[in-house]
Amino acid sequence: MGDQMMAGTECPAHENREQAASGCKSVSKADETRVKAMGFLKDKRTPDRFNCRVITRNGKITAEEARAVAAAADLFGSGEITMTARLTMEIQGVPFDQIEPLREYLKEFGLETGGTGAKVRPVVSCKGTTCQYGLIDTFALSEEIHERFYHGYQSVKLPHKFKIAVGGCPNNCVKPDLNDIGIIGQRVPRIDVEKCRGCKVCQIEKNCPMQAAGLTDGKLTIDENICNHCGRCVSRCPFQAVESRYDGYRICIGGRWGKKVSQGRYLNRVFTDREELLTVVEKIILLFRDQGWLGERFADTVQRLGFVNVQRQLLEDAPRK
Repeated sequence: MGDQMMAGTECPAHENREQAASGCKSVSKADETRVKAMGFLKDKRTPDRFNCRVITRNGKITAEEARAVAAAADLFGSGEITMTARLTMEIQGVPFDQIEPLREYLKEFGLETGGTGAKVRPVVSCKGTTCQYGLIDTFALSEEIHERFYHGYQSVKLPHKFKIAVGGCPNNCVKPDLNDIGIIGQRVPRIDVEKCRGCKVCQIEKNCPMQAAGLTDGKLTIDENICNHCGRCVSRCPFQAVESRYDGYRICIGGRWGKKVSQGRYLNRVFTDREELLTVVEKIILLFRDQGWLGERFADTVQRLGFVNVQRQLLEDAPRK
């Protein structure tokens, strides 16, 4: 099957780079731009080879999908696969004239290529769904965001690329505060003062990773200015003095990683309703579309407009379609 699919290719996928370069035709800049929008990035070492970005939706694929990607790398590329920092997979060394056959092959398995351009990019998710510290179902939320805003907003042109990360807890493994939007799982504790016995060695105080808990006048208190709502104190007290008040999400906006780093800032609410969370995500994207300047990242938009002003619009105004 591989020989048949590669029969019409000028440069067989497994030839070495020097041989390939000597027999391949160069690709025009217009075609390079066109296929980049489809998720095929030029391999600078070659005249006609591209690296194909395969979207994983939420950083998780099935065994069947993994086999399909591996087979595609053999059939249409160099036989090599790399992982990107944003949890997509790249099939290396795809000749220009094999791009469409590769896309059709992946489509048979429900896989797609893409993830470039001045639009909402594929979502990055930690494995909070299965992680011992995870407070939310990150896989499900990320896939919903992927469908609603990566697929649903494909035609929405933004001033620049726009990245979203979903983290299951304040450990921040996916660096949500370095994304345009970061979503972080929260577990807000509640102290039942009547049950607090003012233990000499308080288990809550002892185990709080943020050192936000302590005894005041013989009773447990938690400093809300320090607490990051990781939830590790919940149910740790042997007298059930600390239980969960509610679970929810925090949103961080205006982060950026790269040549010019900006740390995002948290909106001053913990959202408990998933639909409300997604509504705010939509409002953020639309605010960037409407008020961002061409070529600026969202971090610059927030700085230019002022965080207080942006937060007011996001938390008070109705979404603008």
